[in-house]
Amino acid sequence: RQQGESTLSATIKGTNEVWGAIVAATLANLAVCIPVLFVQDEAGQLFRDIALATSAAVALSLLVALVVVPTAAARILAIGDRHGEEENQPPARGLARISQNVSGFFHRLFGPIMGFVLKVILGPVDWFGTAFVNTVVGINRLLLGSVVLRLIAIATLVGTSLVVSYLMMPKVEYLPSGNRNLVFGILLPPPGYNLEELQEMGREIEAKLRPHWDVHPDDPEVKAKNIPIIADFFFVARGRSLFIGARAHDPLRARELEPLIMMAGMSIPGTFCIAKQTSLFEQGLTGGRTIEIEITGPEVEQLVAIGGQILGQMQQVVPGAQARPIPSLDLSSPEMHIIPKWDQAADMGVNASDLGYTIDALVDGAYATDYYMGGDKIDLSIVGEEAYAARTQDLSSLAIATPLGDLTPLDAVAQVAFRSGPEQINHRERQRTISIEVSPPPEVPLQEAMDLIRAKILTPMKEQGMFRGIPEPQLSGTADKLKTTWDSLRWNLLLAVTITYLLMAALFESWLYPLVIILSVPLGAVGGFLGLWCLNTFFLPAGIVQQLDVLTMLGFIILVGTVVNNPILIVEQALNHVREDGYDPKRAVLESVRTRIRPIFMTAFIGFFGLVPLVISPGAGSELYRGLGAVLLGGLLISTIFTLFLIPSLFTLTMEISERMSRGWRKLVHGH
Repeated sequence: RQQGESTLSATIKGTNEVWGAIVAATLANLAVCIPVLFVQDEAGQLFRDIALATSAAVALSLLVALVVVPTAAARILAIGDRHGEEENQPPARGLARISQNVSGFFHRLFGPIMGFVLKVILGPVDWFGTAFVNTVVGINRLLLGSVVLRLIAIATLVGTSLVVSYLMMPKVEYLPSGNRNLVFGILLPPPGYNLEELQEMGREIEAKLRPHWDVHPDDPEVKAKNIPIIADFFFVARGRSLFIGARAHDPLRARELEPLIMMAGMSIPGTFCIAKQTSLFEQGLTGGRTIEIEITGPEVEQLVAIGGQILGQMQQVVPGAQARPIPSLDLSSPEMHIIPKWDQAADMGVNASDLGYTIDALVDGAYATDYYMGGDKIDLSIVGEEAYAARTQDLSSLAIATPLGDLTPLDAVAQVAFRSGPEQINHRERQRTISIEVSPPPEVPLQEAMDLIRAKILTPMKEQGMFRGIPEPQLSGTADKLKTTWDSLRWNLLLAVTITYLLMAALFESWLYPLVIILSVPLGAVGGFLGLWCLNTFFLPAGIVQQLDVLTMLGFIILVGTVVNNPILIVEQALNHVREDGYDPKRAVLESVRTRIRPIFMTAFIGFFGLVPLVISPGAGSELYRGLGAVLLGGLLISTIFTLFLIPSLFTLTMEISERMSRGWRKLVHGH
């Protein structure tokens, strides 16, 4: 319309000019969301919601862009066209005339003022915009003048992006922990503690933490000390451990309760204590952000020795990590061992299986069979009288029935020995198992902690022959989920790029032009890593690090669909100039860059101001998607700038190669 076209004609031509690029960009955004739907586990649940919401919004925005916006533009811009026509119309009457007079008054009063204000504000912006466009077009004109310069520019931009992305890529994390206002601690006392002693230990912990919970938050002295205040506190004695839970008065300071509980727990001699803030995605009391080192084998003593060595080295290898054994590394729990006297037992016809079952029935009760009563299944057990097995010294005189029909005391066929052993034995795939559960500090990514454990603990122990006769310990828990999700995301990212390329090939009816667009993806990747680095360096407080978790990784998949939008605009417009206006490729690309800079930067600034609050907002829950926003923000800004120089050089080279190949093919066909 600024070039003299009527409003209706300008609207139709403008829509025809951009509809192909809009459809291609929209379909690219939809295509990258498809692989996200196939991610499983907790990450898949989060991804699926984002992918569906994004897909629906992008699909509806296509309808708005092609139908609503042109119609609204035609109506709004037509007001200026009718201004001259209204001067020749008969004068209005009644309320219409009053309204016309009032609007005319305000237009005459404020029109010059607004014009002056807009001129003062937009004048420098217009000057800068014009200078920027001329600079970009001038640099591209210089690059397009030499094939060597174009090759250098392409190699520099793409190569630098790949190298910097590789160097800046941080270690990966699973799901973000969030900032849940709940900290729990687990205290493992020395052997022999009963429930009363565990309760006394809990009361002692409660007394040590009294200065933090028996205070008023508005007390000036408390505010001056700036101590974390405990809003709720409880402890539970269960089994052979003490479970502690606490919530902070200020939800944003919940993590500060961890060292308080640790110091209170470690002050009790012989007590093993861990304390950590629970994760939003935690399942049970010991899930969340943990690495489980599983040690399996036939001999419990060997497993305990290996577990103790791993536990002892953990603080040196991963400083600040909290580790605890499951079930325990204690072999001092009292227990009775029944050791068969094989010769005597054989003479009486007693085998080991029958002997074990009989003792189990007499001492604790043994399962016999099922009994059904009206459709309900009831377990039937054989249980001996308690009076005959109430004391350990009575076990040797238990009467054992032999297959020969005789009764004989237990000590006639077995030796009863009072010894010590583990409190509990866990099994995995019928193998005895001891696990060391490790919770790395927040600033250490899960992948880095796993690499350190493998390189500095497990590998040296393997070289020393510590695992002789048993399988090598495996890392499981959240670490196993991280590996599965990371492998899935890498293949999904490759699938997203492949789908986008094939879609562009179908839309442009060419295999070369989509390659130009896809090569802009590395520019978005390096921008994502730079955005994550800037977030950690300049915006987050000390001690808080935004890791490359799987939610942040989702940003790189979304970038595949976002980064290609700008190259699609340039390539589509350049092809229009070549096909419809008869421009040569260099002139078509330069004109395309000149006319597309403004819409490119309009969308870039809109994306920038939309993502900035997501990155810098300190509100509750912002830590979940802050990394995602930083990746998108950095990728959008970097790709927007460098796309203006990469795509013209790459596209003109592609056009020239395609033209030479067509020319050579025609000569070959003509020669035959």
